[in-house]
Amino acid sequence: MGGRFIRCIMIVFQQFINGLSLGSIYALIALGYTMVYGIVKLINFAHGDILMVGAYASFFVLSAMGAGPAGMLAAFFVSMIVCAGFGITIERFAYRPLRAAPRLNSLITAIAVSLILENGARVLPFIGPNPRQFPRPELRIMDFFGLSISSIQIIVIGFSALLMLALTIFINYTKRGKAMQAVSFDKDAASLMGISVNKTITFTFALGSILAAAGGVLYATAYPQVSPLMGMMPGLKAFVAAVLGGIGSVPGAMFGGIILGIAETFTKGFISSQYSDAISFSILIIVLLIKPEGIFGRTSRVKV
Repeated sequence: MGGRFIRCIMIVFQQFINGLSLGSIYALIALGYTMVYGIVKLINFAHGDILMVGAYASFFVLSAMGAGPAGMLAAFFVSMIVCAGFGITIERFAYRPLRAAPRLNSLITAIAVSLILENGARVLPFIGPNPRQFPRPELRIMDFFGLSISSIQIIVIGFSALLMLALTIFINYTKRGKAMQAVSFDKDAASLMGISVNKTITFTFALGSILAAAGGVLYATAYPQVSPLMGMMPGLKAFVAAVLGGIGSVPGAMFGGIILGIAETFTKGFISSQYSDAISFSILIIVLLIKPEGIFGRTSRVKV
């Protein structure tokens, strides 16, 4: 009886580790959603496809350099630079001209940008519509008191935690981070205080795209396959994570991503993998019904 109970506990801890690995990736992607929404009140549905761009950029780097430590570092660096360029370009030419337009216009534009990125990648001769095997470091399984932790999981969890910590420090303790908070709170007042609203918004898109690039590399490393549509489902689930934590809240995005990843892996481990997506989107519906502002979100009052 005691042995069976211990085995059950170990299985639960194993699924928790798996969920923490997946949730860390969702959290990185969700941070891009929540930062952009916090400043321009836009749901950037093309954000998941920036993940795909980052995964392909790292794919070509790793194919050329190999999946050793130097290759992985180069893959992260190149994918972040490429995705930052995409984020800046999309904001400048797709979203900025519609900033004063109704929000529905920007939402439709975001969906259009998403479709352009997906189908544009499919027709490019060096990408194509077919999935490709992603090069990744040698997989090593380590055993800690009966828990199996792979080297890939350690990389994913460790690098995600490092990026989230760096982002938190950047937003709270740097001049640019405080400018982002000021623009998020009141654009007009921030402009009167000498803050360039356009530059701050552009920087926010670039920073969100950098995090999506890192998420794309880690996601492709954990699930070693890249395709033009690979960013669709992680992007949607990261959006669910952002809503769960409270869209517009950076700690909420981190917390929501972790919770969603754990819920998904527990569903796969103890119920059925066929229900994992249903559980994720059921969480979205429940949150919208019970607490629409999310766990860390604040209820806003609108003057009539």
